[in-house]
Amino acid sequence: MTDGTSTDLTAPATPPGRGPAPRPLGEVRTWPRSFAGRLTAPLPGVHAFARLAREGSAALRPGSDGLRDVPRLPFAPGPLPPAGPGTVAATWAGHASWVLRIGGLTVLTDPVWSRRILGTPARVTPVGVRWEDLPPVDAVVISHNHYDHLDAPTLRRLPRTTPLFVPAGLGRWFRRRRFTTVTELDWWESAELRGVRFEFVPAHHWSKRTLTDTCRTLWGGWVLGDRRGRRVYFAGDTGYGHWFRRIAERHPGIDLALMPIGAYAPRWWLGDVHTDPEEAVRAFRDLGARIMAPMHWATFVLSSEPVLEPLTRLHTAWGAAGLPRDRLWDLAVGESRVLE
Repeated sequence: MTDGTSTDLTAPATPPGRGPAPRPLGEVRTWPRSFAGRLTAPLPGVHAFARLAREGSAALRPGSDGLRDVPRLPFAPGPLPPAGPGTVAATWAGHASWVLRIGGLTVLTDPVWSRRILGTPARVTPVGVRWEDLPPVDAVVISHNHYDHLDAPTLRRLPRTTPLFVPAGLGRWFRRRRFTTVTELDWWESAELRGVRFEFVPAHHWSKRTLTDTCRTLWGGWVLGDRRGRRVYFAGDTGYGHWFRRIAERHPGIDLALMPIGAYAPRWWLGDVHTDPEEAVRAFRDLGARIMAPMHWATFVLSSEPVLEPLTRLHTAWGAAGLPRDRLWDLAVGESRVLE
């Protein structure tokens, strides 16, 4: 329940143009104390944590064999492509951080320009775009509050007037840091900035930033659309499940889907909240999108799979699905591509 209205999470999403009107930018709203009811799978219990303690670092980091391909991780920084009002372009800065150019705006997704995040070894590839090479940032979207997606040192670099689009319940975190235009959205809600529509959509994940705030804020992905009807889906952080088909019902014909493929092993620990490469391909097909660009790998070592395995498994799954090779934008960190 939010602002006296409710979101029906079980019915099919309303088709574009027939849903609720966009929410006002910067609206201050009241939210439930917990979003635990939105979980699609239970959080790990005592037995899972006991197993994690028994297996130790082997469950959290690859061994030396799994790390030997770090020098082979794709890193090819280049200049950002020119982008006018009619251009849709994507540049992968690493992990879940993208520089999106859409509808004349420059939008950052989950910006993490720090070398290290809490509890994790330093990044294994540099940031693909130097901060000083960015054009003025028109907006930022945040998927959820985990440290590898919500990075306070990076956000401190932004002007406090930068429009921010964030999940329900997370606005207070930003307003405490003196950001002045923070728009919090529930699933299936949207807001508009200079002709670009930002819609918050569900994901199979969770939220936590401190010992006492589990699921106090929402999590999800974003669909960005321009005046010409072109749409980019940023999945954020998610496991596989039914929400991808629901997103496709509301947004048929998504042009570009930015999909996570890494941080998936071991499956008994991460299977509910992170797609593996095969599930990412399956989710892409559920979405009915035209192009997929993988992310959430080759940046931070967050799990136990070998560092290059997400890409090799993705290529195998893509071929097995019979999908055209030119519909896979497997970008190097720092590489850009423009939608034709």
